[in-house]
Amino acid sequence: MDKRVYLLTIVSFVVGMVELIIGGILDLVATDLGVSLGQAGLLITIFSITFAISAPILSVLTAKIERKRLTLVTLFVFLAGNLVAVFSPSYSVLFISRIVSAASSSLLIVLCVVMAANIVDPQYRARAIGIVNMGVSGSLVLGIPFGLMLGNTFGWRAPFIFISVLSIFSIAGIYFFMGRVAPAPQVSLGKQLASLKNYRLLFAQLTSVILLAGHSTLYAYLTPFVKATLGLGGTWISIIYLIFGISALSGGAIGGTLADRFGEKPTILSIIIIFGIAIFSIPYSTFALPVFLMVLVIWGMMSWAITPPMQSYLMALSPEATNIQISLNSSAVHLGIAFGSLIGGVVIDQASVEQTATVGGLFTIVALGTCFISMAKSRKRAMI
Repeated sequence: MDKRVYLLTIVSFVVGMVELIIGGILDLVATDLGVSLGQAGLLITIFSITFAISAPILSVLTAKIERKRLTLVTLFVFLAGNLVAVFSPSYSVLFISRIVSAASSSLLIVLCVVMAANIVDPQYRARAIGIVNMGVSGSLVLGIPFGLMLGNTFGWRAPFIFISVLSIFSIAGIYFFMGRVAPAPQVSLGKQLASLKNYRLLFAQLTSVILLAGHSTLYAYLTPFVKATLGLGGTWISIIYLIFGISALSGGAIGGTLADRFGEKPTILSIIIIFGIAIFSIPYSTFALPVFLMVLVIWGMMSWAITPPMQSYLMALSPEATNIQISLNSSAVHLGIAFGSLIGGVVIDQASVEQTATVGGLFTIVALGTCFISMAKSRKRAMI
C-alpha cells in the first residue's frame, strides 16, 4: 500500500471536519452575532447544499488540471474560507465563508479519493478508497464533540482557527510528499454527462442516497431515541456516540478490504443486507444495554462500510468519468443524510421517535432493490 494514501486520509479528515464542527456551538454563534438559533443552523444547511451541488460541477471544470497542483490551490481556497470565518464581523460574512469552505472541501474530498485510487495497484484500489473515507467518516463523527470542546473553552472561532492550522500542515504535506499525479484522460463534458443516462450508474448512485437516508432517519435522532427506549442520558449518550464513531471508522476500512478480496458486488450486497438486519433489530435490542450496543456496533460499521466498495464499483463501471462519478457519490451521501434527517423529523411528528429505526429499515429494502437493478443491468450487458 502506497504510504501517500495515509497523507490523503489526513487531508480528508481535516477537510471533512469543517462541515459539522460548528454543530455543537450554534448557540454561541447565534449569541455573538445576534441571530436566532434557526439562522445559525442554516450555516450547516448551506454547507451541505453547497457541497452536494458543487462537487460534480467543480470536478468537471477542473478535470484537465494536474492533481497535485489542483489540490494545493484548492487547499489554499479552503484555508482562506476558514480564515474568513475566524475574522467574520457578521453573520452574512460567516455565511459566505461557509459557502467557500463547502465548495472547496467538496472538490478536495473527490481529489483525495481519486488520487488514492490512482496511486495504488489495482488490487488495492477499494482498500485505498476505504482508508481515505475513514478520514471523512472520522471527521464527521468527531466534528461535533471536538467543536463543542474548543468552542466552549475558547469561543466559537477557536474551531476554525484549529482547522486553519491543520490546513497549513496539509498544504505542506501535499507540497513536500505528494508527487505529480496526472489527470485522467479527458473526455468531453457531453460524454461525461451522458454517462449519467446509464441505468447501472444511476441506480448505483440512488442506492447510496437511499441507504444513507435510511441511516440518517435514525442517526439524526439517536439521542432522543436512546432516551426514550433505554432511559439513558448524559454520559451514557456520549459513550454511545463514541462507540458508534469507532465502529463507523473501522467500517470504512473493512468495506474496502472486503471489496478487494471478494469483489465490489458481493460486498455491496452483503453490507446492505447486514445493515438492514441491524437497523430493523435496534428497536428489539433495547431490552438490554449490552445487546443494544452489539447491534449498534454492527449498524455503525455497515453505515460507512458501503462507501468504499460503492465508489470502486462506480469507477469500474465508468473508468472514463471517474471524477464525476466519485463527486456525484459524495453528493449522493450528503443528499441522503439531509433527506433522512427530514424524514426522521416527520416520523417523530406523525408517530414517535421509536419508529425511526423501522422506517430507516424500509429505506434499506428499497436500496437493496436499486442495487439489484444496477448489478442486473451490468450482468445483462456483460452477456451481450
